[in-house]
Amino acid sequence: MAKAWKERSILPGFGLSMGFTVMYLSLIVLFPLSAIFIKTSGMGWDKFWATILDPRVIAAYKISFGTAFGAALINSVFGFIVAWVLVRYTFPGRKFVDALVDLPFALPTAVAGIALTTIYSQNGWIGSLLEPHGIKIAFTPLGIMLALTFIGIPFVVRTLQPVMEELDKEVEEAAVSLGAGRWRTFTKVIFPALFPSLLTGFTLAFARAVGEYGSVVFISGNMPMKTEIAPLLIMTKLEQYDYAGATAIAMVMLVISFITLLIINLLQWRANRHVTSA
Repeated sequence: MAKAWKERSILPGFGLSMGFTVMYLSLIVLFPLSAIFIKTSGMGWDKFWATILDPRVIAAYKISFGTAFGAALINSVFGFIVAWVLVRYTFPGRKFVDALVDLPFALPTAVAGIALTTIYSQNGWIGSLLEPHGIKIAFTPLGIMLALTFIGIPFVVRTLQPVMEELDKEVEEAAVSLGAGRWRTFTKVIFPALFPSLLTGFTLAFARAVGEYGSVVFISGNMPMKTEIAPLLIMTKLEQYDYAGATAIAMVMLVISFITLLIINLLQWRANRHVTSA
């Protein structure tokens, strides 16, 4: 068995690198996550269910996951368009626009939250223009979604860009030469090849948005039952020294996130399988 395993390993050093990988993931991922379950296990079932089923906590879950899902959908649409423009067209300032995509990565999230709140509040540059029309963004779930869209769009764009660059344009030209119109070429040739990568970008943007705190805490208004996100509720529990309650809420978020990402990964696997078979 050892000999067979050794023959399959083309590159040397698998044992050492695998040991380092397991140790690194254990220290960074497995041990911290297991600590959440261990800390929560000391609560007792009655207190656990009372904590996670509290109306305020459930409202925070709905706000966090609902706005994260909506922001990821928005980023999937507009991130696709941005990536398409950057890859397929040459125009003045293209490199500048490409660099702007990475700005949410470099900008502290708290700074982004303050800036968005300043611009979209009732007295802000854009908020003051929307207010007469009855549109309020700051201190509403719409404002939370706006902040999550801001911090999530680079994940979609940077995931799609390399795949778009590798697309064979001859396939598109062949489809056109066979009589396919622009829409049919896009839906039958281009989009199926990009769909797995688009799902990956959606997953990354969604996962990033679920745990976002810095950019949301300013623009949300933090009103319980209305605009209070789950990460803020966890921070509130920690400030009250209710560590078990904080870990209980975090554990539920972890489980829901894991199930959601598992479903998305299954969809991505099926999409990859369909593209490969086609």
